[in-house]
Amino acid sequence: MKPLKFGSTTIDRLVEIEQFWADSAWLYPNIRPDQVERHREVLGPALVEPATGKLCLSFHSYVIRTGTANILVDTCNGNHKHRPRALWQSMLQSNSYLDNLGRLGLVPEDIDIVLCTHLHTDHVLRDGRWVPTFPNAKYIFSRGEFEHFLKLHENQPQFPVSQGSFLDSVLPIVDAGQALLVDMDHRVEGDLARGVWLESSIGHSPGHVNVHVKDGGQHGVITGDIFHHPIIFLEPDLINTGDWNPELARQTRIELAERLADTSSLLLTMHFPAPTAGRIVCRNGRPCFDFLAR
Repeated sequence: MKPLKFGSTTIDRLVEIEQFWADSAWLYPNIRPDQVERHREVLGPALVEPATGKLCLSFHSYVIRTGTANILVDTCNGNHKHRPRALWQSMLQSNSYLDNLGRLGLVPEDIDIVLCTHLHTDHVLRDGRWVPTFPNAKYIFSRGEFEHFLKLHENQPQFPVSQGSFLDSVLPIVDAGQALLVDMDHRVEGDLARGVWLESSIGHSPGHVNVHVKDGGQHGVITGDIFHHPIIFLEPDLINTGDWNPELARQTRIELAERLADTSSLLLTMHFPAPTAGRIVCRNGRPCFDFLAR
């Protein structure tokens, strides 16, 4: 994704894993092979692997630079995490994420605010120690999201909450005094004409939020895990394996897609591979996704 300029605000994509090929049934348990095959040509080989029918995901963050703050939206998987029930992300060892941050001209100390759309394990990075990766940042969590996972954690479940990420990547933020629990309509900075704010988008998780960015008459929505792969626009009844409330997640997806359809607003997802950003357009009465040009 090319850097996006919204007036004096810049949005960059910060990549951890550029391509991750996932079995379609792992991503969407109710998908059928014929649904993948039906859309293979439209989606193309960058989104559906020709030989296997696997779907391509990306893991990345966004860096919003407003001129007054450097804001990081979601923080990916991180390294050295023990994830016995999610081996694909267990004990990762890569310098790519922080190296890519450096390519944007930033170091962890430069991040002022971390916004978490939700608290699933692939959105709450830490480094090799149980300390905040971004030492000068205030980490903003939806209060409802945090309290939901805290209650689960305090009940001492058989399996650690969110693959163990609540214990090793969320609670250390709280212990360090860097967490700020907010309502789901929290205004991060600015106003409706120029600013960054949150919006409730529950369903995938109980306190999931979108992040809105507006400046210079331009508007974008960072959608967390509302949309995982563009096939969801072609098969809107698919259920993601991580959905907390599948029907509510479906309603949230449909409402947002209909609201943004045929507008100038940009959709910035957390898992679409490059070029990642795009707009929603209506075709034959149905919202569809068009990637921006590379």
